[in-house]
Amino acid sequence: MTLNFTLIPVTHYQQNCSLIWCSATAKAAVVDPGGDVPQLIRRIEEQGVDVEQVLLTHGHMDHAGGARQLADHFQVPIIGPHPEEEAFWLDMLPQQAQMMGFAPVPALRPDRWLNDGDEVRVGEQVLEVLHCPGHTPGHIVFFHRASDTAWVGDVLFAGSIGRTDFPRGDYDTLVQSIRTKLWPLGDQVRFIPGHGPMSTIGNERRNNPFVADKRFG
Repeated sequence: MTLNFTLIPVTHYQQNCSLIWCSATAKAAVVDPGGDVPQLIRRIEEQGVDVEQVLLTHGHMDHAGGARQLADHFQVPIIGPHPEEEAFWLDMLPQQAQMMGFAPVPALRPDRWLNDGDEVRVGEQVLEVLHCPGHTPGHIVFFHRASDTAWVGDVLFAGSIGRTDFPRGDYDTLVQSIRTKLWPLGDQVRFIPGHGPMSTIGNERRNNPFVADKRFG
């Protein structure tokens, strides 16, 4: 039994939406459906899994823009992110869509907010919730300890880190989140970022020019 996943890049931002499912039960979740909902529905149906929830790492349009439409289609709840100020971004989805060249979408509130230390079950598998602010104040990470896999949204990338020049972003807070929340997970942990290729914690600790250990003595 394990947690399987497939990456489905969506929108002109090529955001890494993930379809994840428990191999034992075929119960599934969709992480960060930023848009292209018909494509997502088609891929879900092709996989033959049973979507039970939509999970959000944060409230930016390219991660959350398709959440309401997808959740309504499957009649499932939207879960996450962290409530601390992230409602600001979810309330701003209509304005974000206009500014970022997306089709209009309504504001949304999740059916369940998530806090640091919470857990989310996907079938028989458990995702741990880590609050990792900095890119946005309510950003969270989903960590599947059994497979050493993390969905980190826009906190960390292969060779880079999330932007902090958006409203309520903070560079020092983001670096602290990465070094105190992600590094302790272990060098062997692979992560799925919001954009671009996967990497490992160990590789970023050695080579990431923003947060490599050698930068901090």
